[in-house]
Amino acid sequence: MIDSSDRQVIRSLAARVAKIATLPVQEEKRRLWRRLNALKPERPMVMIDQVCWNEMEIGDELALRTTDPDCRHYEEILRQMLFQWDHFRVDMVIEPFIRVPMAIYYTSFGVDVQEEIAVLDATNSVVSHRYNNQFHSMDDLEKIQTPRLILDPAETARRLEVAHELFDGLLQIHPWGFEVPMQIWDPISQWMGVEAALYAVIDQPEMMHAVVKRMVDGYLTLIDQAEAEGLLAGPQSLIHCTGAWTDDLPAPGYDPQKPRAKDMWTFGMAQMFSTVSPRMFKEYEVDYITPLCERFGLVYYGCCDPLDGKMKQVRLLPNVRKVSMSPWANQERGAAEIHDDYVFSRKPSPAFLAWDEFDPEAVRADLSATRDLCVRYNCPLEMILKDISTVRYEPQRLFEWAKVAMEVVEG
Repeated sequence: MIDSSDRQVIRSLAARVAKIATLPVQEEKRRLWRRLNALKPERPMVMIDQVCWNEMEIGDELALRTTDPDCRHYEEILRQMLFQWDHFRVDMVIEPFIRVPMAIYYTSFGVDVQEEIAVLDATNSVVSHRYNNQFHSMDDLEKIQTPRLILDPAETARRLEVAHELFDGLLQIHPWGFEVPMQIWDPISQWMGVEAALYAVIDQPEMMHAVVKRMVDGYLTLIDQAEAEGLLAGPQSLIHCTGAWTDDLPAPGYDPQKPRAKDMWTFGMAQMFSTVSPRMFKEYEVDYITPLCERFGLVYYGCCDPLDGKMKQVRLLPNVRKVSMSPWANQERGAAEIHDDYVFSRKPSPAFLAWDEFDPEAVRADLSATRDLCVRYNCPLEMILKDISTVRYEPQRLFEWAKVAMEVVEG
């Protein structure tokens, strides 16, 4: 039984979310995202995600008031959603439903991360990592196990029962399944450390090819299992911090009780390959993830890795619709390579929010330069501000960034 005061807190927040979700602007924003994702944009789109919430509090808006663990989970989601809507909404969409994660346990690949962590700000989830190398020879391949998904029906039913008690009459309940990742090199970097993994690619290519093959085989098995048992998520509103609304998904024959990979977006990246050659990028990344990309309806590719010099290889990947252009990319070269074939998914530098003094005109110049480049090369454009580690405990910096960004894309 949920405490009545906790329930009242959640329902009060949910009522406000439900009211906002009915505003006509929500469907207008979905329409604009669909146009962008169809490569026929009406204007650039803007999203803000991965916020340093520990620095955002103003006026006690984010303070949690419930005590029950389930309620605190939903309260945090709702308060952050409403805070963003009030202060830096840009092109976010408030949906008329709440996602309830199914109790799906992911066994991963069986390799525990061994690391040391350095903390600068104890209230911030962003920390530094030093990983210990656990792969030295072919014998270590046995550490990699085939991943599995394990559904707990009783816990899933309990979560849904709680959600219905909290949200019935206000927000729809959407059971939320598993979203299959397509990240090969991020886990490897945690198992070995970036430096050791890059040296091993040169010095022990047989071992590294075998590591990557085991991972791809594991992901393919995971997709097969998730499809067969109806454990996949969808339909998605977001993919890797960007709007996922599209008329291209789900694929014909879609069954909401048993989604398939081809009904979904996925995303992939090889961030630790930022400085390797295009040839090595193709050999160790593109060639291996191609069968994974083939399974999904649409693919968002890239993250912090600069891809402006590797677009010839990215083009070999099937079903790619968006390509990340990170703060370290040569934007003009990227725009010249992308044209109107993909969404130019620009990641403006969050460092503008971390300087000693915040300069909104520097932000305006930075975003305007991206917009003008994409106009020149006819690139569909989205600007996704993410990885925001700090705003120097001045939330107004982020509010002002959002204001400037919308002036740039709507001007």
